[in-house]
Amino acid sequence: MDQFSSSYDTVVVGLGHAGCEAALACTRMGLATLGVTLRKDRIAVMSCNPAIGGTAKGHLVRELDALGGEMGRVADLTGIHFKTLNESRGPAVRASRVLCERDAYAAEMHRSLVDQSGLSICEAEVVEIVTEADAVHGVVLKGKGFVPARTVILTTGTFLQALMHVGEKKEIGGRLGDSAATGLSKCLKLLGFELGRFKTGTPPRLRRDSIDYARCEPQPGDERPKPLSSRTLQAIEAGEPFPRKAQLVCHITYTSPKAHQIIRDNLHRSPLYQGEIVGRGPRYCPSFEDKVVRFSNRDRHQVFLEPEGVESELVYPAGLSTSMPADVQLAVLRSIDGLEDVEVVRYGYAVEYDFAPPTQLRPTLETRRIAGLYFAGQLNGTSGYEEAAFQGLLAGINAGLKVRGEPELILKRNEAHGGVLIDELVTRGVDEPFRMFTSRSEHRLRLREGNADLRLTHHGHRVGLVSGRALLAASRRRELIHQEIQRLEQAGLAATLRRPENTYSKSAPLDRARPCLPDDVTDEVEIEIKYAGYIAQQDRAEARHKDAWDECRLPEAFPFHSIRGLSREVLEKLEKHRPLTIGQARQVPGITPAAISLLLIHLRRWRESREGASRPQNLSCG
Repeated sequence: MDQFSSSYDTVVVGLGHAGCEAALACTRMGLATLGVTLRKDRIAVMSCNPAIGGTAKGHLVRELDALGGEMGRVADLTGIHFKTLNESRGPAVRASRVLCERDAYAAEMHRSLVDQSGLSICEAEVVEIVTEADAVHGVVLKGKGFVPARTVILTTGTFLQALMHVGEKKEIGGRLGDSAATGLSKCLKLLGFELGRFKTGTPPRLRRDSIDYARCEPQPGDERPKPLSSRTLQAIEAGEPFPRKAQLVCHITYTSPKAHQIIRDNLHRSPLYQGEIVGRGPRYCPSFEDKVVRFSNRDRHQVFLEPEGVESELVYPAGLSTSMPADVQLAVLRSIDGLEDVEVVRYGYAVEYDFAPPTQLRPTLETRRIAGLYFAGQLNGTSGYEEAAFQGLLAGINAGLKVRGEPELILKRNEAHGGVLIDELVTRGVDEPFRMFTSRSEHRLRLREGNADLRLTHHGHRVGLVSGRALLAASRRRELIHQEIQRLEQAGLAATLRRPENTYSKSAPLDRARPCLPDDVTDEVEIEIKYAGYIAQQDRAEARHKDAWDECRLPEAFPFHSIRGLSREVLEKLEKHRPLTIGQARQVPGITPAAISLLLIHLRRWRESREGASRPQNLSCG
């Protein structure tokens, strides 16, 4: 095979949202990095909705930004509609969502990669992962030969053995106009990895000028948009304009009983309901035909009409993902208010693709089977740009730390929604495309968008992705919040602020000694005071056992099969998930308290026999 002229510290396979973050993280950490993509002109393309953020997803983007990721900055630069979701609810579930100019987002992210010194980009297909002694050795590029690498990060998205469906028509491809990756699945199976099959879908794209917006409900963005990235805040402080793009109004319309009847009359033509699609789709983003069948008691569903750019003629009808035939799609669309004369530029379709169950990974996203090989993004069974990007960043960070010989980064569930995301994937696995929600986190009162920098900036600085200036700014903000809370407690004003009807600004007349503080400081002061009692109650419950259990580690080769008294179901789940701590074992579905007690007893005996310890082991987690 032809050899490349040099080897790389890491090769990132795929440059979608996960791959971009992985490649940038590795390069910025000093690694010689090669990014491989099927098409350079499709880097960071928003295949589905042109939006970043949303419920829990906004939290992930803020956390990614605090760790040194790129997605939030690019979304801010290209945002055309900024919206805070759940604004009337508690601060823990408020979330930012930015509708981006679709082409501008991809172009800006592409520019970040091209401008990054030390990052090479190659247009090719990876057909083989080369290993030696159960460790990654490099990759083989179709038509280009072998590329040596110390680490490899797979971020293949929906391209592995991808098959597109529109009604009765099938076409090989991972996205409209893109080919599929056909060789890598076979290689992964030969290496011993289990693969499954999922599906995703996208709505048709509508011509903007053919929509009657007078029959739809306008949805303006926030009057005072909030950026996703701390780097945007720094730019604003330096006098740069924000937002950069003209702000557009989105609209809402609704499906009709007629639309639902059209679907029911044509289910025999649906690849989803005729068994042509075998992969399972996302529960929280179902196709329209799935909604009609599963929610038969509802006579309408919301449709969000979102423009794909200031100058773009395309409108994305969120909520109308479908793989029905083109004529059925058009009939459904024209039965909806405001879309009676709509023109379709591109019809919706579904994509089936291979994924690798993420229980085959360590919490660093390195595979258990092959050292130095990392999986991230939809390959791990997730859905959504934000989930993919966070995984890409974490995989990139840990690949960089491995090459540098430094301690890995594993985020705990109580310090980041991203930590919950990774923990859920590697311990529980997935039986459908995974989506992150704040409700998945038992620590959501603490894991808010507004304090992501306070929680995670030190990690980003430790690995070399966050500047000392940014770390100092986060430390200064933390200190200002702490000082103001102390002052209010000492002045007796904190108790007043804890009342639901009171706010920090309303209490100003009672507080003549109040200092002049930035809004992002006073917002956190108010939230911390209001949430303090609830968080303390939660901490007391967790302190009784959870922290100790998280620290109580299980050896990777722990012999679960030797524990007498475990049911077959429990043993199968432990062998499949291979939890690294007692805390992780408790989270595996079907693992009972009785099984945990047996596990603790056997772990103590196992350690004593291995270490020859004569004194009792301090397993306070039991």
